[in-house]
Amino acid sequence: MRLPSPLLSGKLVRRYKRFFADIELDDGTLVTAHTPNTGSMLQCAVPGFPVLLSANDNPKRKLKYTLELIRVNGCWVDTHTQRTNRVVEEGLRGGAIVELAGGEVRPEYCFGDSRLDFLVERGTERALVEVKNVTLTDGGSTALFPDAVTLRGQKHLRELAEALEQGYRAVIFFLVQRGEAETFAPADEIDPEYGRLLRDVAGKGVEVLAYRTCVSETENRIGVRLPVRL
Repeated sequence: MRLPSPLLSGKLVRRYKRFFADIELDDGTLVTAHTPNTGSMLQCAVPGFPVLLSANDNPKRKLKYTLELIRVNGCWVDTHTQRTNRVVEEGLRGGAIVELAGGEVRPEYCFGDSRLDFLVERGTERALVEVKNVTLTDGGSTALFPDAVTLRGQKHLRELAEALEQGYRAVIFFLVQRGEAETFAPADEIDPEYGRLLRDVAGKGVEVLAYRTCVSETENRIGVRLPVRL
């Protein structure tokens, strides 16, 4: 999908209170930007890293600027989690995710007392898909999730296992935003319970898919599928 245009470049000074980031623009101006990411942004929210911002002149907004991309290890990383599902939806509708191609896509599907990200229907097949945004690596070529303990993520895995028992096809989909990543694995050192649950539900038949994105200064789109190491 296309990113906002034009984008302003600068460098990260600090990220704080989860939703705020101080940015020094290329002209030396210091601005505060909204950070649409509730996670730790471990390895990404590093002072001095290059960033790209969008600007919005809507007078009802508290902050004019939004943090869009951070450059990590020579690659742009999309930390804007409100865009994650839109990138995946575009991939689903356009056939870029071959395992789920050709179906009718319904976002925000109610299941039990939760909403899972997508229902994809192909004939009599009904696939529930929950999406996770991945911006962490092991320091090398393996992408990791999560970057902090996630009780909500654990709950989603249990719900996917329940959906499987009810006859759905169940998929946990990891959208990997790190351009250097070649494989995906759970971040056991950060959240061992999530890793345990992921292996457990995968053993029961929940499908684990990981796709790397292609991120540039103008767009973010689905790229190649990555091997999953459980």
